[in-house]
Amino acid sequence: MTEDSQRNFRSVYYEKVGFRGVEEKKSLEILLKDDRLGILPPHHESHAQVMMYRKEQYSDVLHALKVVRFVNDATPQVEVYLRMYQLESGKLPRNPSFPLKPEDEVFLAIAKAMEEMVEDSVDCYWITRCFVNQLNKYRDSLPQLAVRGGNVMSWEVSNLFLFHHQPKAFEQYLNLEDSRLLSHLKMCSAVSRLPYDLWFKRCFAGCLPESSLQRVWDKVVSGSCKILVFVAVEILLTFKLKVMALNNSEKITKFLENIPQDSSDAIVSKAIDLWHKHCGTPVHSA
Repeated sequence: MTEDSQRNFRSVYYEKVGFRGVEEKKSLEILLKDDRLGILPPHHESHAQVMMYRKEQYSDVLHALKVVRFVNDATPQVEVYLRMYQLESGKLPRNPSFPLKPEDEVFLAIAKAMEEMVEDSVDCYWITRCFVNQLNKYRDSLPQLAVRGGNVMSWEVSNLFLFHHQPKAFEQYLNLEDSRLLSHLKMCSAVSRLPYDLWFKRCFAGCLPESSLQRVWDKVVSGSCKILVFVAVEILLTFKLKVMALNNSEKITKFLENIPQDSSDAIVSKAIDLWHKHCGTPVHSA
């Protein structure tokens, strides 16, 4: 293996222990020895200065929100992140009492999960902000792939496209893996009522524990939101007996919204296997 191929450390897996998605230490060390990391900032000697700027920006935005009385010391931290994001993106409502929009609820869910992964509040905000922006890019690009002319769509329209696109792919792959299970879902009128919002809009935030969620989000960040489809398929396959024993859509949806957490690591590992099975070795595959 050449050094260049080793540098792509996210494509190297611990196949000898039976699961995918964990970086080889040797490949990671090669990457970190290189001055140009391929992520911002490109030189590691700039990191401290960039982080100082980000901390200052964080403090300035937070101060502005306190001045206009959108947040205070008692405001939950994830809500502070949301208001900061709204202010920086020009979407701060006129009044903090205005009801939250669907995309705000998605941001809060992701921020809450991120808060369990990242201790520092400044880092947590910046990572959440960048992750949400990455998801929005996916949502904006999907209509451009389907509509000739590539017109830029609003969050609501592009999100609606994603909402219909992912469930369709989910149904397709579930049918390939277990057509009998899909038939049961259709018989119970459950296909259209599955927790797609939780799975595909919130990227399983609030569904999977953070240790498993990190492995899924790693794939999303590195270029493939289709991994979300295979995680959803694997959830159904893992809990097939339970789902087949339920005979109405409400019970099925309620169960899938609160799946047992002790199976999550195995679900993600098997989902990555499915991803490779159906997509080969996908690189930046949306």
